[in-house]
Formats: sequence, structure tokens, C-alpha cells
Amino acid sequence: MAEPRPLLLGITGASGMLYVPPLLHLLRTANVAVHAIISEAGQKVLRLELGLAPEELIHVQRWFAPDDFAAAPASGSSCYRGMLVLPCTVGSLAAIAAGYCGNLIHRAADVTLKEKRPLLLVVRETPLNRTHLRNMLTAHEAGATICPAMPAFYNKPQNLQTMAHNFALRLCDLLHVPVADDGQSRWQGM
Repeated sequence: MAEPRPLLLGITGASGMLYVPPLLHLLRTANVAVHAIISEAGQKVLRLELGLAPEELIHVQRWFAPDDFAAAPASGSSCYRGMLVLPCTVGSLAAIAAGYCGNLIHRAADVTLKEKRPLLLVVRETPLNRTHLRNMLTAHEAGATICPAMPAFYNKPQNLQTMAHNFALRLCDLLHVPVADDGQSRWQGM
């Protein structure tokens, strides 16, 4: 039996690294292999916000250098199940919307769109200007799902880790990755 296709994770230099570890944990519990690319700015923000180096994200099975255009994610024949850019800078959003492949994250997102695979962009910026909004619409029209880092509060998270877990659970839903629910993260009605 063939091994399930891995998910590709792009990590760029926006704020929002808090969401990465719980997402990786949920994907691990769902037996989804994760390959990842992190930009130089992403490495700096990961260190700044979480005090971590990329290799400390232990649920990533394989890392690719952001300047390695010969890596598997640069080709549609690599057959990833989809891609998530978390967090996604507005600069990366602009590159993806324009089809500009300035690094492997941009190229992999372009490949994901051309192969009609799921692409989730967790854009992290506020306030949004007209250019950001146009780029979101352009990326959406190309097939991406735009999911800004806006956590829900109806479940009354007790701390930032719970809030991040709940948002990561939502990302798994959007990626069609079935994960166990704790019964408190999803809206149950009133």
C-alpha cells in the first residue's frame, strides 16, 4: 500500500508562529507527514516569538532550503496533498497572487495552484490596504483559500495555547484532514 502523500508547509516571516506547533501536532496525530520550507525572515520570527529554531519543530519530516529550486516541491510531479503557508506575509501573498517565484515557497504555491491542489494562505497583516485585498482576491480566484489568522472566541479559550489549538483545528478542517476533536473547539449551537 502506498504511503499517504505529505502536506507541504511554508513558513514565512509574519507574526503568528504560535499556530505552527499545534498544527504540526494535530497533523502528526492524524498521521499526516509534513515537509516544510521556512524563509530567512520566517526563521527570525520563529526565534523571536517562540524561541525555536526550525529543527526544533520535531513533527516536520523533511526540510527544504528556500533557495533550492531543484527540490521536490518545485515540480508538480512531487504530488503533495496540498500546501499551507502559515503564517503568510503580505509579500508572499503578493508573489503568489502574481505568479512570481522568488523563492521555493512561492514556487511551491504556484505549483500547488497549477496542479489544482488545496492551497491555504494564513495571511497575517492588519490593517489591510487595497493592494492586500486585491492580492487576496487574485489568489482566491486562482484557487487558493484565504484564511487570515483570526481565531474564534465563542469557545472561550482560557489561554493562547488553547486559542492556537482551536485555530489549528480549523486549518485541519480546511485541509480535509480528519483530526480528533476535544468536544469544546467546535461550535455546538446555543
